[in-house]
Amino acid sequence: MKIAIASDHAGFALKETIKNILKDMNISYEDLGPQDTTSVDYPDYAQKVAEQVQRGERGILCCGTGIGMSIAANKFKGVRAALCQDAYAAQMSREHNDSNVLVLGGRLGKGTAEIEQIVKAWLSTEFEGGRHQRRLEKITDFEKQ
Repeated sequence: MKIAIASDHAGFALKETIKNILKDMNISYEDLGPQDTTSVDYPDYAQKVAEQVQRGERGILCCGTGIGMSIAANKFKGVRAALCQDAYAAQMSREHNDSNVLVLGGRLGKGTAEIEQIVKAWLSTEFEGGRHQRRLEKITDFEKQ
């Protein structure tokens, strides 16, 4: 598994924390930027990750609240970006929704231990399929409209 990861300036520190978590888990990642806290536009970085996800990778995005990245990433066909505030939401986003992008907010005051729980839950949970597959197919049909 390879993870495409990016942020804006407000999510930069969180992105760096997540990169360390991924390293500790021996999970390969590609940092798509930015490389510092200079102000940038979050849609540019959501697009970079979304395009990698469309090629079959999974992604992680970080901005101040996670809301902007979620909105932007979900505009791309086949992307199911989930803004998760805790490990349970991360687990359910994979199990029931087959999310392929995890979105987190860097200005929400979460500590490293909580971020690690969220990331690990998201990475370790498989899509359940079954009735959830039928629902995802309906969402995919929306993309054709």
